Amino acid sequence: MQVNTLILGAGAAGMMCAAHAGAGTLIVDHARAPGEKIRISGGGRCNFTNMHAGPENFLSGNPHFCKSALSRYTQWDFIDLVARHGIAYHEKTLGQLFCDGKSGQIIALLRAEMARAGADLWLQTTLAELTHDGSRFIATLDREGRRTTVTARHLVVATGGKSIPKMGATGLAYDIAAQFGHGLRETRPALVPLTFSDQRFAGLSGVSAPARVSNARAAFDESVLFTHRGLSGPAILQISSYWREGEDILIDLDPGGHLFETLRAQRQQEGRRKLTTELARHLPARLVEHLAPDLLPNGNLADQSDAALAEMVRNLREWRLRPTGSEGYRTAEVTLGGIDTAGLKSRSMMSQTLPNLFFIGEAVDVTGWLGGYNFQWAWSSGWAAGHAIAAGPIP
Repeated sequence: MQVNTLILGAGAAGMMCAAHAGAGTLIVDHARAPGEKIRISGGGRCNFTNMHAGPENFLSGNPHFCKSALSRYTQWDFIDLVARHGIAYHEKTLGQLFCDGKSGQIIALLRAEMARAGADLWLQTTLAELTHDGSRFIATLDREGRRTTVTARHLVVATGGKSIPKMGATGLAYDIAAQFGHGLRETRPALVPLTFSDQRFAGLSGVSAPARVSNARAAFDESVLFTHRGLSGPAILQISSYWREGEDILIDLDPGGHLFETLRAQRQQEGRRKLTTELARHLPARLVEHLAPDLLPNGNLADQSDAALAEMVRNLREWRLRPTGSEGYRTAEVTLGGIDTAGLKSRSMMSQTLPNLFFIGEAVDVTGWLGGYNFQWAWSSGWAAGHAIAAGPIP
């Protein structure tokens, strides 16, 4: 069987590419249904992009690489597409856009766009062998218990990273990249909860608090969620992409910076009340109880001098912790690192060394923040490759 374009992976990036790659496109995936990570994303409502998406929201060995694709197919382009399909959506917070309905609406949108473009979709299909004969790619595919050989002028690798292996995630993209001489940057779980071997926060499981979480490389103001295994919540997931084993993180439980003045004012009116009781008006009571032995002074609010209050607030704003590790790829939303962008053309996502070979989406060393940024990279990089293929010979 001969096709113009073979796309491996029917996730967000692969389907976006298939919708734009032109006639003679075949997209294959091992799963029973396309877009499985879309389906489970955003609590089932799909945080499909972010209104503030820009290069500064992405990590990469080359921070400039993502600029071309993101500027040529922007969040506003995808929002227009969502609107054209009649999908209602809302901003949840910090520019994050979610479907009012189910995530399946985004999958249906992509399938409709692929159908309009004439792309074929083969599910429950796996790659058994891949070669290149000097002019075309030759893929041996296992489908419905039979082997089929497909030759293609263009090959697009959109099989993602290693995150969430229970959904079939593998390192296939990295294997293909290595086969054709492409370098890889270290891969790590990203947007992932952090763990502590002593399970010190087990008694706080389910407690959440607004905070600023930082290290030497980044800082994020969102909520922290305490779990049986350690720390989660948006701020922790964000900092996990910048954290390495053996490093501390700093948690500021007074991100607005008003606690000291507030407690001084309360001291005048509620001085006879226990300090921990008053503090529980500003932080979750169970968290205050947990912090009391190490970070909080004893006694009533009236017993605390300005210096004592200042020291206590400083402790709450500089709570230094050293996680043991992370929950790993099992729960990581994305994979940090991947195929080195030095070997790719930023405008088309095509290999610098092997014409008509493309890598897109999570497989590439471009990783977004939490909040719809990684989906935007999927749309932008998928569009860039698809548009380049459809436009004809690529310089």
